[in-house]
Amino acid sequence: MRKLTYLIATSIDGFMADPDGDGDFFNDYLDPEYLGHLTTEYPETLPTHAHEMLGVDISTARHFDAIVMGRRTYDPALKMGIASPYAHLKQYVVTRSITIPPDPSVELISGDVAARVRELKAQDGLGIYLCGGADLAGRLVEEIDEFVIKTYPVLTGGGIPLTRAGFARRELELTGVKTFGGGQVVTTYARRR
Repeated sequence: MRKLTYLIATSIDGFMADPDGDGDFFNDYLDPEYLGHLTTEYPETLPTHAHEMLGVDISTARHFDAIVMGRRTYDPALKMGIASPYAHLKQYVVTRSITIPPDPSVELISGDVAARVRELKAQDGLGIYLCGGADLAGRLVEEIDEFVIKTYPVLTGGGIPLTRAGFARRELELTGVKTFGGGQVVTTYARRR
């Protein structure tokens, strides 16, 4: 069974973006040590067009061979003229507003996203990278098997939370912590089922 992993950036107070959805301020914390870790440990989570610029070798995927993203996560690439931002992965975009895939390598999911993700998890392959927003993570919270939380040394006081799943206790097991000189912390949790 494949894992669905929610790998997401956050401020120390749990916000992944400003109130308008912009999380570019996290780029200020991509120092060489931390960026080296991300490009080595999670190279497939970087958009395809960034691989050459960052010297990333994606010939062997480490964790993921598929990505599920929300339409708002997909939009910035489309605005740049990139219809297949993760060409090295099988791409799924959850949307009701886009009805024709902008690229043949992108599959649109407009119906029951949790049911479709369960189908994907039952297929052979590596893991599935959940690269969505608070709403999509909220819709898929019961399907998420692993959380990789990249915490940056910044307090925002508000913005878009990691998930809009609603209150419920969902038990997690700490499986890894890695700290960096710039104050970044990558924490990994497995879902207790």
